[in-house]
Amino acid sequence: MALFLLAPALNLLRFDLNETQLWVLGMRWSLGIDAFLRGEATAVQTGWAILWRGFLPALGLIAIFLGIAYRYGRLYCGWLCPHFSMVETLNDLLHRATGKFSIWDNSPTPHARRQPNARWWPLFLTACLVCGFAWAITLLTYLLPPAEIWGNLWHGTLTANQMRFLAIGTLVFTLEFTLARHLFCRFGCAVGLFQSLAWMANPKGMVVSFARDRARECRTCDSPRGSACDHGCPMRLHPRNIKRMMFSCVQCGQCLTACDTTQGQQGRTPTLEWKIGLDAVKETLRQRRDGAS
Repeated sequence: MALFLLAPALNLLRFDLNETQLWVLGMRWSLGIDAFLRGEATAVQTGWAILWRGFLPALGLIAIFLGIAYRYGRLYCGWLCPHFSMVETLNDLLHRATGKFSIWDNSPTPHARRQPNARWWPLFLTACLVCGFAWAITLLTYLLPPAEIWGNLWHGTLTANQMRFLAIGTLVFTLEFTLARHLFCRFGCAVGLFQSLAWMANPKGMVVSFARDRARECRTCDSPRGSACDHGCPMRLHPRNIKRMMFSCVQCGQCLTACDTTQGQQGRTPTLEWKIGLDAVKETLRQRRDGAS
């Protein structure tokens, strides 16, 4: 989240609309078009520059990104995505207020050391508003110089277009953080969707394996509240399901942590564990066999 907020100010990644200039890792990244317009480069040289500086780096990054997702799933979502860090934070605040991780949950999710308290509602709603504004103004600094935006905000001299962007962006993101955090991650995020598609296409991709022959132990793993792994998943999934029912799993590992903790307290080994490669294929085949029977 800190990297997302600071990247424009540090010129790590942003596109300056005022200069029509891309900044990457503190350096100006040019495709050579300006040199062509000034007559300093031929059309062929400019074409090669666009290929080497534009298309190939972009395709390389996409290939690496999808290659990681193909083998390990939505690692970016679970470990690097700034939006997901906000999802987990706001989940916790809402749970303190209502006992639910989402207002759309049909029933509360119990917690051993926590009881719902309505006094957390103001903090949850304020956090949603602050996150929404932070998201809107940060995205604006990816397009315009951060010093200009923050300076105009501090002195109250934002332009009409800047004010519209911030007002609409803050409203949209605040509503999303309040009402649709999980829905966006599961169905609205293109980055997450393509990771999931790549992962689902690989039968050897990393999966959460469930020891179904020990399913009886799950009844007492977090009694009387139910299964700890279900309560621990921030995406509101059921980790013991088969792979095709875990399409939006972000591989955060919280279900495994919950399983290890509760089973360990009862002197048992966890029933959930990571599987990858041939072990993942065996898990998929076993799931299909169990489903057919």
